Amino acid sequence: MTEMDATANSERRRGRDETEEERADRMWTDLIQEVRVAQMGVQILFAFLLTVVFTPKYGDLSDTNQTIYLVTVVLGAVTTGALIGPVSLHRIVSGRRVKPQAVRLASRLTLLGLVLLLATMTSSLLLILRVATDDGFVPYLVTGVVVWYLVCWFGIPLWTRHRYTSR
Repeated sequence: MTEMDATANSERRRGRDETEEERADRMWTDLIQEVRVAQMGVQILFAFLLTVVFTPKYGDLSDTNQTIYLVTVVLGAVTTGALIGPVSLHRIVSGRRVKPQAVRLASRLTLLGLVLLLATMTSSLLLILRVATDDGFVPYLVTGVVVWYLVCWFGIPLWTRHRYTSR
């Protein structure tokens, strides 16, 4: 191969020159940073939800609102589990030479956690707005916020992946 061919090949090549293990290390670091952001949000929300049942206002909630509350608490609990799962996975398999597989599993758990976080946020918002107002616009407002979450959390990233990654 000539020097010109090598230069042309290096200019066409995209990505990083890293081993599978190096890539897994980098991806793990990125993933844990992402999980930290989501964990913080769900933990604050979940802690707030746990206190609601102990307030005097809880007894005044309609049966429907109490059901929404219970669903929201359960969603918060399973969301917390999914978003803490990658940390536990890493701790248990650390040093076993399975980091690429662990990164793939942790990534799936994180994506599941984000979907569950969307459901938790939706039901929380629905409950809060139903308690705060009796207006019929609540379902439309909640739908608008959910669409916004979908655009920000999934739409823009998927569009970016489609638009800017090579086939």
